[in-house]
Amino acid sequence: MAEKNWHVGSTLPIAVQAVVCLASAVAPARAFALSDSFAPPSYLGKLDPNVVWEALIGGIVVCAFLAAIALWIHSSLRRTKRLQLRRNAFVSSAMNNLNQGVVMTDAQRRIMFCNDRYLEIYGLTRSDLWTGMTGYDILELRRQRGVLAVSDDDFYEKAASPNGLITELPDGRAILVKYFVLPNGGSVATHLDVSDQRKLSRQLASTKQFLETVLDHVPACVAAKNIEDGRYIFANSAYERFWGFSRDHAVGKNARELFAPISAASIEAADKAALNSPDGQFRNEFEVDRAGEQRMVASIRIVVRDESNKPEFLMLVFEDITDRRSLSQELESTKKFLELVVDNIPVALIVEQVKDGRYLLANRSAETILNRRREEATGLTASDIFNPKEAKLIIARDEAAIKKRGMITEEHPISTKDGLRLFLTRRATVLSDAGEPQYLIKTHEDVTDRRQTESRMAHMAYHDGLTDLPNRAAFLQALTQMIEACEGTSEEFAVLCVDLDGLKEVNDVFGHALGDKLLIEVAQRLQDSARGGVVARLSGDEFGLIIDGKQPEAGLALAQQIGEAVAQEFQIDGRAVRAGATTGMSIFPHNGADGAALLANAGAALFRAKQKSRGTISLYQPEMDQQIRDRRVLHQDLSMAIKNGELALAFQPQGVAGHSVAESEIIGFEALARWQHPVRGQVSPAEFIPIAEESGLIVEMGEWILREACREAASWPKPLQVAVNLSPAQFMHGDVVGLVHSILIETGLAPGRLELEITEGVLIEDFDRGLALLRRLKALGVRISMDDFGSGYSSLSYLQAFPFDKIKIDRAFIINLGRNPQSAAIVRAVIDLGHGLEMSIIAEGVETLDQLAFLAKEGCDGVQGYLLGKPLPIGKYAGLVGRAETMELALKTG
Repeated sequence: MAEKNWHVGSTLPIAVQAVVCLASAVAPARAFALSDSFAPPSYLGKLDPNVVWEALIGGIVVCAFLAAIALWIHSSLRRTKRLQLRRNAFVSSAMNNLNQGVVMTDAQRRIMFCNDRYLEIYGLTRSDLWTGMTGYDILELRRQRGVLAVSDDDFYEKAASPNGLITELPDGRAILVKYFVLPNGGSVATHLDVSDQRKLSRQLASTKQFLETVLDHVPACVAAKNIEDGRYIFANSAYERFWGFSRDHAVGKNARELFAPISAASIEAADKAALNSPDGQFRNEFEVDRAGEQRMVASIRIVVRDESNKPEFLMLVFEDITDRRSLSQELESTKKFLELVVDNIPVALIVEQVKDGRYLLANRSAETILNRRREEATGLTASDIFNPKEAKLIIARDEAAIKKRGMITEEHPISTKDGLRLFLTRRATVLSDAGEPQYLIKTHEDVTDRRQTESRMAHMAYHDGLTDLPNRAAFLQALTQMIEACEGTSEEFAVLCVDLDGLKEVNDVFGHALGDKLLIEVAQRLQDSARGGVVARLSGDEFGLIIDGKQPEAGLALAQQIGEAVAQEFQIDGRAVRAGATTGMSIFPHNGADGAALLANAGAALFRAKQKSRGTISLYQPEMDQQIRDRRVLHQDLSMAIKNGELALAFQPQGVAGHSVAESEIIGFEALARWQHPVRGQVSPAEFIPIAEESGLIVEMGEWILREACREAASWPKPLQVAVNLSPAQFMHGDVVGLVHSILIETGLAPGRLELEITEGVLIEDFDRGLALLRRLKALGVRISMDDFGSGYSSLSYLQAFPFDKIKIDRAFIINLGRNPQSAAIVRAVIDLGHGLEMSIIAEGVETLDQLAFLAKEGCDGVQGYLLGKPLPIGKYAGLVGRAETMELALKTG
């Protein structure tokens, strides 16, 4: 400090020294010159010697003064330089010990200073820097080292913003860069590692979000408000649900701004009580008005204090206890509530104390077992209540359950006032905290009715629910027993499959309820005809019978008798109903060695009989096997054809009914399935469609046809309609509405371009379900058309029940146009009917110009048939759908 002080005050001593030197030089000279005894020995010319001496001495003094001044200046410069070096060393040391990197540049962007922390942050060394290096140079150096991923302009623009620039380093660190421009044109940039702060910030944000989520999922209403003005600062989801408004609506408002005056007064009173409470808590229950409804809430208010123990805000938690209080008012006590529950258990409940076997609790249902009121049984033992024999058995079972320390279940009969009943008894041991048996809980459930029901269900498993005849499973068992009895003997028996003719028509005309009654009557006549033989209902309208005796005479005689019995008129609900029977028959052992073979061969004979004519009897012949095998082979081939892609689509044009082919503008196509068999060649749809419908393959095939037709139509440049037939089987199996919806989405076809053609069979099977599905399909935006109109029995009733978009007149009426007036009258009536119901009419099977002209004259909306075009691959109609390929039309120009 002395040295420092010396350096600081050294200017004054140097000046004093100069003055002293000057004075010491001048004083002797003047003394010598003024001395009276001094006489110069000589003169230098004419100059006064005194003047010469004074000049000489003055020169010496001046030189000394100048030398002192030079010495002083030199000393000051050295001292200033030492001070500057110390100051720079201090500043450099201080800057290098900062926790953030600092870079300073001059007005020309040259780096004037760069501290060690900056180099450490970005993995640089002093040797990486050079004299005259600019800010752009060091940014490029960082970019080369992989610690900068933005351009220079973006760096300076974002770093100069108020929030600065966050740079993510490869090692995961985050650096906050802030750039400041100095008044002299230079700049200062700071680089601060904020990795921990960002991590902490994320943690805080996550914690805040977690706490808010927790509070939002708390079932009770939670809110917080300022103490100063009572305004809400937070509310959770339960609070929103209770009051019926959002938390944003509540935040910033006080109770009087949100609630009715009475509710607001109650809330403010509770707030005040909490603030005045010594422990900062207050619990109470009060009524509030919620949208005109009085609700009782239970609340707790807590004064939350800060670190200085000063009240910061008020937190309140409340829940709606209106229902709870109502329940409490209904139940006088917990005991009464438990008694009510126990008394309403639909089984007898008895609780017994293990240590002495005394009954502690019994419900009302137990009075049947105890044969006394439950109040009278409390405190008694089994020995007190039951006779010695029953008591001994009960005590033994109780002890077994206690010893097992688990559940024991058993069924046994118990004598009651209603007679002997079957009870299911369960015994469960309840252990104390020490793990010892304390209570024995016994339940007795009357299962008499249940066991009877199970017995009936077992009967139903092998019997038809409508006719109470044995079902197919029972019939096969009877066949097996019959075969076992006849094996090794010369005995024969016949198996008859009888199909009830006319049931479908009865259902359509009179309804299914009457059809069910017809089945019951037919079953009775079959039993009467069989005279104690086995009669079973195999399916909806098919029955099976077994008849022994000499065959085939006995079988044919029974079949003839059955036909005559069924042909007689039935009187059901005051209506005269007629039916018939078609029979197929097989004989053991000639037509099969097991029940399945006999039944299958009888079914084959029945199939042949139905092909011939209703009401006939057919005996199984071996050649029928070949027909069935051929049919089965075709079925298997069809199944593989769907998987192997042998099916294809042909498209037949549909046009406006014009007076000529040229005037019949094409408005759409109907998609039709075609099968190119690898061996048989082209298989007719009339051959494979029935097989697909009988076997259920029509569902899978129909899905493929629908998807391919929609995909093809979606690719047409012209938005023509495409019509697809839906089979009744597709409505009975699977989700046809979901299928159509998914295919429309998958292919992108507009719903209005798809037309679904259905026959009345969709509605015959299950009218209500079919109608509901059609309405759901129409809701998708697709068009629904009734196909083959006029060929069924109930077409008119279906038109009344469902608003079809289009009616297709069956080709049978179109073919006879011009041949008989009846067909023309029917077609004309259908056209008028459809237009009256605001439905479009399209005629199928149009093959002549006369037919087309007639339909156009009568106002038919559309036509389809060979006159416009045959079903062909869509490529043949490329021009009609707007494609550029060569068009090959199969049109008859007439």
